[in-house]
Amino acid sequence: MGAISLNAVEKWFGEVQVIKGIDLEIRNGEFVVFVGPSGCGKSTLLRMIGGLEDISRGSMDIDGQDVTDQPPSKRGLSMVFQSYALYPHMSVRDNMGFSLKTAGAPKAEIAAKVDAAAATLKLEDYLERRPKDLSGGQRQRVAIGRSIVRDPTAFLFDEPLSNLDAALRVEMRHEISKLHQTLDATMIYVTHDQVEAMTLADRIVVLDAGRIIQVGTPRELYTRPANTFVAQFIGSPKMNVVPCETKGDGYVVPGGRSGPYTASAAGATQVGIRPEHIEVGAAGTGQCDGTVDVIEYLGADTFVLFDCGGAGAINVRISGDADLKVGDVLGLTFDPERTVFFGADGDAIP
Repeated sequence: MGAISLNAVEKWFGEVQVIKGIDLEIRNGEFVVFVGPSGCGKSTLLRMIGGLEDISRGSMDIDGQDVTDQPPSKRGLSMVFQSYALYPHMSVRDNMGFSLKTAGAPKAEIAAKVDAAAATLKLEDYLERRPKDLSGGQRQRVAIGRSIVRDPTAFLFDEPLSNLDAALRVEMRHEISKLHQTLDATMIYVTHDQVEAMTLADRIVVLDAGRIIQVGTPRELYTRPANTFVAQFIGSPKMNVVPCETKGDGYVVPGGRSGPYTASAAGATQVGIRPEHIEVGAAGTGQCDGTVDVIEYLGADTFVLFDCGGAGAINVRISGDADLKVGDVLGLTFDPERTVFFGADGDAIP
């Protein structure tokens, strides 16, 4: 079991409050990702769950048992850090089994658990090597294996892929996803990389300034952001958020033309639209005209940044074989089924 409950959790460093009343239920076997800008408190919150930081106020339960004041060794959790923290003089086998050895486990039990973890992580051929003889991805797998042998209640990952190059990050992302499926264990993962968050998570917890801004599945956060912060943080490129004025049953962006509502959005001051939900056509069509300012060719896709005057810069995702050039003036049509409206306070209007 690995259900974790945070109840009005706060963290204070002297007079400075960095975690501001977090309530969160993490279900057994769930993969939850904490994401947010630098300094939002995501690593601090993870360390509080792991027991590496005290909980100043509030409480924490694991499987219904209050562990607020329990030390890390009593919580049954295992943490994987950004740094591999492997013993350089030990073999992979000894690194993975070290925690069991210090706990006094029998040699046969240690060998069996290390062999099982190595098979899961495809490390069988590297058990007698030392860390210096491994790639970055292999070292991170050893660090994960060291956690697996302990059979923890839940795994805590603190930006484990940050030290890897782009190709290895993709590979290890796949490995962690498969590991979750294999172990069916609770995993809490901290990252600043929204691609990791979107591809790994069952649910994403978006944090800012020590508070939870929104919790939901990747699809929920992508399609129905709670506010402009989430809209422009989740997604690459981010959602376009454009000023608008509501008139009757439509809305108008500055210097543009009327667009329809999909639901009542009276009082909306901004409209959000993802780059892939904008259609490019002849000037004079759609919600506004834009002048091609920047073209980013990525192969299958091209991202085009349009200068739309009073409406600001609007990013559009189009086919990679589209024939556009800087200076072209085109009309932009927002998909009425995919628009999201926001009020003056930045919150989404249902």
